[in-house]
Parts: sequence; structure tokens; C-alpha cells
Amino acid sequence: MSSPDFAAPAPTPHDTRPVVATVKQVPEKVSLDGLEGRWDSAWATDGTYSFDRSAERADVYSIDTPPPTVSGSLHVGHVFSYTHTDVVARFQRMRGKSVFYPMGWDDNGLPTERRVQNYYGVRCDTSLPYVEGYEPPLQGAEGKSVKAADQQPISRKNFIELCERLTAEDEQQFEALWRYLGLSVDWAHHYQTIGQPAQAVAQTAFLRNLSRGEAYQAEAPGLWDVTFQTAVAQAELEARDYPGHFHKVAFHAADGSEVVIETTRPELLPACVALIAHPDDERYQHLFGTTVTSPLFGVEVPVLAHTLAERDKGAGIAMCCTFGDLTDVQWWRELQLPTRSVLVRDGRITRELPEWITTEQGTALFTEMLGKTTFSARTVVVDALRESGDLKGEPVATQRKANFFEKGDKPLEIVTSRQWYIRNGGREAPGRDLRAELLARGAELNFHPEFMQVRYENWVGGLNGDWLVSRQRFFGVPIPVWYPVDEHGEPQWDAPIVPDEAILPIDPSSDVPAGYTAEQRGQAGGFVGDPDIMDTWATSSLTPQIAGGWLSDPDLFSRVFPMDLRPQGQDIIRTWLFSTVVRSHLEHGSLPWSDAGISGWILDPDRKKMSKSKGNVVTPMGLLEEHGSDAVRYWAASARLGTDAAFEVGQMKIGRRLAIKVLNASKFALSFAGDDDLVLDPALVTEPIDRAMLAGLADVVDRATSALEGYDHTKALEVSETFFWTFCDDYLELVKDRAYGAGAEATDVTAETLSARTGLAIALDTLLRLFAPVLPFATEEVWSWWREGSVHQAAWPTSDSLRAAADGTDLAVLTASGHALATLRKIKSEAKVSMRTPILLAELAVPRASLHAIESAMVDLRGAGRVTGELRLDIAADGQGDPAVQGGIVVVRSELGEAEAKKPRG
Repeated sequence: MSSPDFAAPAPTPHDTRPVVATVKQVPEKVSLDGLEGRWDSAWATDGTYSFDRSAERADVYSIDTPPPTVSGSLHVGHVFSYTHTDVVARFQRMRGKSVFYPMGWDDNGLPTERRVQNYYGVRCDTSLPYVEGYEPPLQGAEGKSVKAADQQPISRKNFIELCERLTAEDEQQFEALWRYLGLSVDWAHHYQTIGQPAQAVAQTAFLRNLSRGEAYQAEAPGLWDVTFQTAVAQAELEARDYPGHFHKVAFHAADGSEVVIETTRPELLPACVALIAHPDDERYQHLFGTTVTSPLFGVEVPVLAHTLAERDKGAGIAMCCTFGDLTDVQWWRELQLPTRSVLVRDGRITRELPEWITTEQGTALFTEMLGKTTFSARTVVVDALRESGDLKGEPVATQRKANFFEKGDKPLEIVTSRQWYIRNGGREAPGRDLRAELLARGAELNFHPEFMQVRYENWVGGLNGDWLVSRQRFFGVPIPVWYPVDEHGEPQWDAPIVPDEAILPIDPSSDVPAGYTAEQRGQAGGFVGDPDIMDTWATSSLTPQIAGGWLSDPDLFSRVFPMDLRPQGQDIIRTWLFSTVVRSHLEHGSLPWSDAGISGWILDPDRKKMSKSKGNVVTPMGLLEEHGSDAVRYWAASARLGTDAAFEVGQMKIGRRLAIKVLNASKFALSFAGDDDLVLDPALVTEPIDRAMLAGLADVVDRATSALEGYDHTKALEVSETFFWTFCDDYLELVKDRAYGAGAEATDVTAETLSARTGLAIALDTLLRLFAPVLPFATEEVWSWWREGSVHQAAWPTSDSLRAAADGTDLAVLTASGHALATLRKIKSEAKVSMRTPILLAELAVPRASLHAIESAMVDLRGAGRVTGELRLDIAADGQGDPAVQGGIVVVRSELGEAEAKKPRG
């Protein structure tokens, strides 16, 4: 009797009855065309991928699906990585898990704002009033960068409405593509990171961070993007080459001597607060503890020692300005230097004269610099240095490394501002070693591939500041606090007014705190709302809580959290993965998931990462329509986690060929059934070659299962595909005649014929389930021809009954017989005759180890090779055949019958 590892409609846990399948209808002509639309509709109607929320946590497999950024269109890199996740989801579902597989949309943040600005030709101006029924000047200018000066200013509320309108349209397109690709998402569980539930989660988590002392405000220097007018976090930085010039500039010592420094930022001379050299640099020992005067501006500054000064760079002594770069910030903090900022938020020189510049020459020169861009101010200063003789030689061109916001086009400046932070181990946390705690969490997490753990550890170990979570933007989750305004009209930033969690989400720019009235907004004795929003990662770091219903559905949350899998790209380990670990550790005292699957990048023909910013992406819908979703999924599944993969249409063509072969081979295998039911009972498989085939398939099942359990979908596909082609090329050909039964009536079916038919049916049943996670459409199509329900709800195959059927069989029968068949075919191909040409005589020299295996399949071998005369097997002499060619089988002599004439076309 069969064991329960063979798929059956709704089997009971201990059902050992043999599976009976009726071939319902096999199309005369098979095709992949149209399968995506037909089966997506059927899956939606039948609820094939619906999550069973009654399942206990031990029976649930939950996925923290990445919410793609809603900013225009998905690209082929998304298809690549999301396919990897879907393979896992389908495998776990077939293993009997209730799979929680939600989908989210990351629709707040800078990418959406930038897209809305260009698409509609607008920009946000918070000073403007709301306009009811507003319609923008443009409708669809995507791809055309509309200059800021040409963008129509609108109120914040109008701007947010346009963001919501455009993201809703994009989300519909995204969902349509995911469905076409065949993602087995439960669409009843989806969210927006800007949606009301997500805002409530993000604001609640923030307020709890605040109550525990994990969130705090600070007025401090920070990286600032002058284009987007917002602070930027460490995790969002990119170091890029940027052209500049080295300027040798002379400061003046008290004894009249000159101290020459080299700088690429001469416009920051008025912000200089010290000269810094390495404490061991003998050239400057005599200057430490003295002061020098800055050229042009005449400000006296100290000469100090610090180990970060680079002795072998430039003159070995550098000016510290507030602030030119992050080293300046460190020197300023550790050496307790004064603050003399001259750059403001728009990236220009301040429009006020600094109090520390008191000389007539300095005041006149700075007056000329007021309000200028850094480039224009640099020109003013360099010209003045040249005229005064303090510029030693002409500037020398160089390429310097500068910090950029990952989405920006200009180097970041450092501006002092009030911002919100969440502790993440970058700075000392009162009473705890948070960095060590987060490193320990990383050690608990199972990374796939394992080497990705080092990237997490390196990031945590290299943090030099806490997580900056506030942004000076418009479309996002508001910081949920207000501030009292004192009698002088000044906000009390250190005394935030916190709302009750029960009323969240709130918008402090329009909502009023308890105990106040709307008329008191901005008035003395009244209140003001925090004007900032949270950065996108402050919300995205809570995707397990948002998707799992942390606040809204505690029962669901208890069944899915902590989740099982976080799938994501390698480039956001430092942002999304780390920030999610931080929030879960602080709020729940646990990891957010047990495993992290890290996908590699898709590379263009120049081996560069595909990204929208580089303009080298390929949009996927055309590929899916041209090659078929199964084919594109095959290409994606052919790349292992953590490995970069080339964009290869050739691989998609191979995948399409495989999917078509699944259809054709299945049609062929099912054609033997006639009007009989197929009984998938291994006890009916009696012939050695049939049993050997099942034994080989048992090994494939074990290897594929082990690979998928280890998140190696590529190996699982590889072993399954390799066996499948052997199955098609050798086994099907060898048993074809026996399976047909020479036209015998159903009542006259022999045990040998029944063995072939049953072996084919069991193999097909198993192979369809092995391929189902990668080729969901082709496998579901075939399943519908002869089985009830969906293959994607069938049980994952196991090897026990396959091995039981093959017990005592020489496992080499199929391999050796396949080599022998290939040898017979070679006789015909070398004679350039049809494969249907009869062989009147064939004498083969066979390795001794293969002789018995081939003899046990002689009937099938003769039929497949069209041997009508004698087929003689001799033991090959040592060294006679090359084992790598047809298994070492050699043709001693052969004789062919009359070649069949080619049939005329048409």
C-alpha cells in the first residue's frame, strides 16, 4: 500500500490507502501562453494561498516580506529577489505549514516626494493654505526632471494628497505584476507604510522608546542634504569621488612665522576654530599650546594635538572648522572647541555677520560672502588670499572623497540642528552596553548565506552615532509630540507634550493636544507641533509589527511573531535589517525573526549593479510576457542567495524550454492511462528499471528537501532538473513500448505494463511537486489534468515509499540502460539515418559492472532502440571504453536495416 507522502486530495494524517487519479482532460496541444492570467484568477477565487489564522505558532511559517518602494515601477532586480522568497513560501506551504506571506508598500519618504514633484510639477510650501479640489499643472511628467523654480508651490496637505493619489496608482500596477509573476502572497494581508495602522504602530513604538529613554532630542552638528533640505543618517551615506582643489594657505604665528595648511574648503576659513596636528609630529611640537591668526579674517585660534591628524597627508596640519567634515565634528567634541558655524540649511553662507570676526578687513570680506553658495564664496576667499599673499601657489586639482545622501546629487554639508535620535549602540547608553546587546542578537540570527553575518557585525562595530530618525520632509509619519510655548513665545523643546496611545495616529501640525485649543497654536502660553516626520526606516523597521497586527490584532501577532524569515538585499543590512533588530530588541526583547535570507544583486552587461539611479534597469513585464513567468522565475531561482547574478535572457530561454518540457512530458506520460484510473501504489511497480528510476528519484527528493531546508533553492532546482532530463531522455524512451502495452485492452494489461504506467504516474506526481515552487504555472496546469485541488496545497514529496518500491533493485539499471540506449542511437546518428531505422544486429562491449543492470532491461532497450535482430552484450576488456562516453560502452559491430524515408512535409 502507498504511504502518505504521495499527494492526495485532503488526506487524513494516517491515510495509507493508495492514491487513485483519473485523467480528466489532456489538451491536444499544450502551451504556456495564458497560464498566468488563468491560474492567478483561479488561485484568488479558491483562496489557494490564504493564511489559516487558526493555526498555532508552531504550525505557522511567517515571512517579513520586503515592502517595495512605490516610486514608479518595479525592475527585474525585484523579480529576482522576490522569486527567491516565493520559492521558500511555496515549499513551506507544501511541508504543511500555514504560511503567513503578506505584502506591503513602502510609500513614504524621499523617493515618493521626488516622483510627485516631477510627475505633477509641484513643490510643497508649508506656509500656503489648503486648496479644496486642487488639480496640479502636470499629469504624468515622469522621467522629466522639472526644475524647482518651475514647480508650482502648494500646501502640505495638497502635496500629501497628490502623494497618496500617485502611490495608489503605482500600487495597483505593482500588485498586477506580482500576480503575473505568481507570488503566492495572501493579498488579504497587505499594508502601506503611510497607512493609518502603520502610522499608529510607528508612533506607538516611538513614544515607548521615548518613555524608556531610548529616544531623545539633541541640538548637534549633523549631515545635511541642501537639495532635499533634510538631515541624513549614517546608514544613508555614500562616499563618492568629487572634484576639488588643494589650496595652500598661510596662518600667522605670534613670532611672524607662517604655518601653512592645505585645504579643499577655503570658504570655511571664517569657521576655523583650531589647527590640529598629530601629537607625535615633530614639525609642530613647538606650536602646541600656542595660537595663530587666520588669514583675511584675523581670528586667533589654538594649535592642538589629536591622533586623527594625518602626518603624511598634505602639510600634516589641518584646520578644524565647524563644520567641514565628520573629523571636524569629532575634534570639536573631543577637544571641546567653540562653535563658529557659517553654513546654513540651504547650503549657503549665513546672511548675518559673525560676532567673532572683528577686524575691518574680515568684516568687509565676509560682507561680500553673505548669502553666497559655497562655490561662489570659495571664489571670493581664494581671490582675496591670492591678493594678500597668503595663498602659497596656485590651487592643485584633486579628487576627494565626499559624503553624499544615497539619493542626492550634491555633497552633504554639516549643519547644527535639533533632531530626534533612537539609541542603537552608536553612543554610550545610560546603564547598558547596547552595542554588545545588538551584536549578541546578530549572533543569534541565522544568516543565509552565513558569511553575511560579518556585514552586520562590521556595521554595528563601526557605528559612531545613534540613529537619526527625524526628517525635515512632508510625506511621512509625523513625530507624535507637541511642545509648550513659554510666555516669550519660545517653544520648550525639552518638555514635549505626549499624546495618549489610544488616540494614535496623530498629526501634530493639525491635531491639538489635550488641555489646549486650536487657537493657542503658536501663541505664548500655547503650543506648537513638532514639524518633522520620521525617516522611512523608522517605519520600515517595524514591518513585522505592522504586518503582524501588533496593536490591532494581538491574536494574529501571537501566531506570527517572532517571524521565521526576513528576505532582503545585501545592501540594506545596515539599514533595514539592523534597524528592525534594534526596534524588536528594544520593544520585545527578542529577534524579529529567526532567519535572514540575503539576495545578491542583478548585474548589467558591464557587471554593474542594476539600480534606478544608474539608469541601467530592465522593467520586467515585457520579459514576463515574452518568455513566460515560469521561465523568468527559473532564471531567478538559478542564482543562490548572497550571489550576484548576471541578467541573462539565455537562462530564461532555458527555463521556458524546461516548463514546456514539463507540459509535453506530462502529456506523454498521462497518455498511457487510457480510460483506466491511475493507482499510485508502489507495490504495482515490479520491473527493475522502473524501480531503479524510483530509487533515483528518492535520492533527488532527499537532496532537494535538504537543500530547501537550508535555503539553497538553486541546488534543489539543479538536482530536480538534472533528474528530470534523464527521466525524459532515457526512461520515457526506454519504457514507452511497455507502457503502451502493444495495444492491449484494459482487461489484458500485463503486470509489466502496469509497472511502467504506475512508475510513470508516481514519478510525474513527485516531479510536479518538486518543480512547483519554481514553475508554479506549468505544474498547476498539469496537476489539473489528472488530480484534484492545487499542486501548491499538495504535500511535499518524501522518499520513504519510493525507496520501499525500489527495495533490492540494482540502482544502476536506469543509468546503464540509458548509456546503452545512447550507444544504439549513436550507431544511427553516425550512419545519418532516422532513429526509427531498425537495428538488425548490435554487439556491444559493456563494462562488467554494468552488464547485469543492462541485461535486466533488455526488453525495454530493444524496443527503444528499435532492435529487431540480435542484441549481444560482451564484457569489455580493461581499458576498452571511455567511462565518460556512453558509460564506457563500445560498439563492436552493428548492422542496420533499410533506413526509413523521410515523410514529406505538409
